[in-house]
Amino acid sequence: MSFSLATWNINSVRLREPIVLKLLKAEGPDVLCLQETKSPVDKIPTEGFAEAGYKYMVARGQKGYNGVAILSKLPIEEAGDKDFANLGHARHIAGRLENGVTIHNFYVPAGGDVPDREKNEKFGQKLDYLTDMRDWFHGEKPEKSILVGDLNIAPREDDVWSHKQLLKVVSHTPIEVEHLAETQDAGGWVDVTRQDIPDGQLYSWWSYRARDWDAADKGRRLDHIWATGDISNAGHSSRVLRDARGWEKPSDHAPVFATFDL
Repeated sequence: MSFSLATWNINSVRLREPIVLKLLKAEGPDVLCLQETKSPVDKIPTEGFAEAGYKYMVARGQKGYNGVAILSKLPIEEAGDKDFANLGHARHIAGRLENGVTIHNFYVPAGGDVPDREKNEKFGQKLDYLTDMRDWFHGEKPEKSILVGDLNIAPREDDVWSHKQLLKVVSHTPIEVEHLAETQDAGGWVDVTRQDIPDGQLYSWWSYRARDWDAADKGRRLDHIWATGDISNAGHSSRVLRDARGWEKPSDHAPVFATFDL
C-alpha cells in the first residue's frame, strides 16, 4: 500500500476552506493533517471535503484557537489524543489507518515573542509541552507511526533564512532546538523531509509581515513529517508546496508532503 500525506497549518479551516479544497483537488493527498483549525469539530466544513473524496476525519477543536484535524480518503479510526503540559488546548490528535500505521498530528505552542520563561509564560508552556511529549514517547515507544505538524521550531541552520540572526528569536533558539531533539530521540523519530532533502535551505513558513514574502524569502521550516525508524525508509517524495503561500487569502504556512510505501 502506498499513500501520500500532507501537513498544513491552515490558520482557520473555515476562513480558508476554499484553499483547502483547492489543495485537495489539485494535489489529492490521501491524508491531509491540518493544524490551527480554530474551530469546534462540529463547525469544520466537512461537506465540501467529503464531496472531494475525504469522507473520513478525526479531529479535536476549540472555538477560535488551536485545533487539529486529519482528513482522509482512506478509512481511519481515532487513536486518542493527549493534553500535553495540561494546557487544556486542542493540540494533538492521532488516527490509525487500516494498514496499522498511526498518524500523530501536533500543533506545538508557538511560544510568544520573548525566549525567556521567566518573562514570558508562553515560552515556558512551549518548553513544558515538548518535555511532556519527550517523556510520553520514552514510555510509549511508538512503532509503525508517523508524526506530523506545526512543531513551531526550525531545528537546523539551513531551516532558517539566517541562523546567526535568528539564534535569539523564538523558533530557532538553542534551548528549543535541544528540546525538539530530545523529543525526536525519545520516540526514535526520523525526519523524513530531511532524509529526502538532506541539503540546502528549506522553509515552510513566511511571515505575513513581509511585504513581498516571496522575494524577501525570509522563511523558516516549522512544519515537519517524522516517522519511526521501523518505517522511515518507506518514506519518499518529500516536498514543500511553496506556491500555496501565494494563493488567495493564504495561510502563512505552506503544505509539506511525503509518500509512504507500506
